[in-house]
Order: sequence, then structure tokens, then C-alpha cells
Amino acid sequence: MTLSLYQAAVPVFTRALNNLVHVLKKGEEHAKAKNVTGEVLLQTRLIPDMLPLVRQVQIACDMATRGTARLAGVEPTPFEDNETTLEQVHSRIDRALEYIKTFKPEQIDGSEGRTIVLKTRTGEMTFDGQAYLLQFLIPNLFFHCTTAYNILREAGTEIGKTDFIGQA
Repeated sequence: MTLSLYQAAVPVFTRALNNLVHVLKKGEEHAKAKNVTGEVLLQTRLIPDMLPLVRQVQIACDMATRGTARLAGVEPTPFEDNETTLEQVHSRIDRALEYIKTFKPEQIDGSEGRTIVLKTRTGEMTFDGQAYLLQFLIPNLFFHCTTAYNILREAGTEIGKTDFIGQA
């Protein structure tokens, strides 16, 4: 049996975002125990020139939602980047999960050869669907989920690899 593009995308995105929720909840518990507000936690960075936790979560959600839509050949629904509380961050992840679950396999399967053009600050990037998923979306999603994990870990949250990977 072959692996479809849908199977390589939506379940992977879903698991990554659910695991992100898990580590965020542990981070929130740790912050409360240390009398650190959620707002302070969301602005925590690994180093000064790196994006804070809130942006890592926003970008991880964007990778999943915009990526799924582009693979399906539809214009992505935009999400505003206006979260300032942990409750709002959790709501954003919930909305992202709901959104990607609206896509059906038949919308994504067969898009391996679909041309996807991204407009970025540095210019346009062009991919076929398979390269977009495997060489851009998945690495970016996991980069931002990993960075969020690392920010929480650096802040003292007791989390480990099993928390990041999740249970099967």
C-alpha cells in the first residue's frame, strides 16, 4: 500500500499540533507554579533575536493550515496574529486543528505535481506539491514546534522527548 499525500500531511500536522498543546499545558502549569504570568511566558525567547513562544505557536499553526489549503489547491483562510493570552493561543490551535480536519483526502491526494508558489520577504519560492510538503512544510512545522518546546524547557518546564513526540 502506498502512502498518500493526505496521509503524510493531515495526520502528521494534527499530531504535531496536539503534542504542542500538551507541552504548552505543561508549560502553563509550570509558569503558574512559579508565579509567572501567561503573558510573560508567551513572550519568552531562547535568545534575543529569536521569535517568542507566541510567534512559534502562530507559525506552527500557519504551516499546518496554510499548507493543507495550498496542497488542496484552495486559498488559505487567514488567521490573525493577535494572541496575547494562553487561552487565545489554545483557541488558535483548536481552530487550526478544526480547519485542517475539514479537508478530505480526495482534495489533497494527487497534488504531488501541483505547482505551489509562495511569496516571501525574500522573493517567490516555487514547489511541486510533494516537495512543498516534504521539504518545506514538515521541516518548518517541526522547527517551530521544537522551538516552542525548547523555550518551555529552557523556562524550566519538566518535559521530555515523550511529551514532544506524544503517545502512539
